[in-house]
Amino acid sequence: MLERVLFTGDVVYNGVGLPLENAGVLVAKESSIDPGTVIVFGKLEDLRSQYPDARVEHLGRAILPAPVNAHTHLDLSHVPFKAAPYTPWIGYVISRRELRGLAAAKHGLELLRAANTSIFGDIVARAEVMPFLLAAEGFSGVAYWEVLGANPDQADQIFADTTALIREWRKLERPNGVRVGLSPHTAHTVSSVLMKKLVAFARLEGIPLQIHIAESPAELEMFQTGSGALAQSITRAFDIPLEQIFGRQPGFDLTCVSHLEQLGVLDAKPTLIHGVNVVETDVQMIARAGCTVVTCPRSNRNLECGVLPWQLYAKYGVEVALGTDSVASGESLNIADEALAALEIHGSSLGWRNIVRYASRGGYKALGMKTPTVHRGDSFSSLSVWK
Repeated sequence: MLERVLFTGDVVYNGVGLPLENAGVLVAKESSIDPGTVIVFGKLEDLRSQYPDARVEHLGRAILPAPVNAHTHLDLSHVPFKAAPYTPWIGYVISRRELRGLAAAKHGLELLRAANTSIFGDIVARAEVMPFLLAAEGFSGVAYWEVLGANPDQADQIFADTTALIREWRKLERPNGVRVGLSPHTAHTVSSVLMKKLVAFARLEGIPLQIHIAESPAELEMFQTGSGALAQSITRAFDIPLEQIFGRQPGFDLTCVSHLEQLGVLDAKPTLIHGVNVVETDVQMIARAGCTVVTCPRSNRNLECGVLPWQLYAKYGVEVALGTDSVASGESLNIADEALAALEIHGSSLGWRNIVRYASRGGYKALGMKTPTVHRGDSFSSLSVWK
């Protein structure tokens, strides 16, 4: 005998339109072990009125399509968490480079699995990690090969090496599996010469792009004044003046976003990671280009980078996704933990409904994937639940 059950959540989302607050999913169950077949989604008050005989079961904070962790560094999963200002934290990670690699990435993937996350965007910094991720069963998303190269004199060789790797790895892609992407690391660790080459290649080959931008306040300072702790660190690490990296002098008319826009990078619609320390004109350029921004609230807090100006992105209609960054900066790879932290950091002004959208629709868009939608007749098992 069929039983009608009304599963409720603080926010319910079927992948269409906007998530609903204080809502539910009415399902028909044949037995206690049957997950149920979806009948209808709606506001809780309306569903209770229309189906007064249905048994009500509150499942938790959110019912949503499979959530997406749109930005990870799986190969940092053996580097212990550390909260520190951004520039010294980078030094902390570099000093522990021996902890990075395949073993750490395998551990990171298991952390994703334990968190019931099967869709992710990962930055891959070690070549042995890429074939492993492309072969990972039960996962989909994008593994972005990270490229650094601030010296323009080395651009041709780095580009040749990169394109050869990408072409070989793409042969390993599987239907509905993890795809190969490309990540020119940042606008200040990749020369303007190399950046243009990489982005042109990605556009020609249809390769997804992901770039870190505007993470630390020191980044804006560096582009506009050529000074500050990050500027000193970059020039020391690459032994090259900033103007050679940028292809021009720093200036108050320059931000990392405007730099990418001038290079034609935004035309390729890369996913932009962090995007915390932006000015309004930056957001306007991002919106015009149709780029998605991935926010990592815990990492931003722990590295003293600031808080995403989500109202500014909303004002111009920029889609936002949610990511955990790394264990080393974000504490865990659990996207549900990140969602709760986002609510704590941003408060009620952002709201749980927007956060659920970030973790679902925003994440799928960031990875160039279609948001799954759940309709009448679908199994309730196609939805995820956050307690």
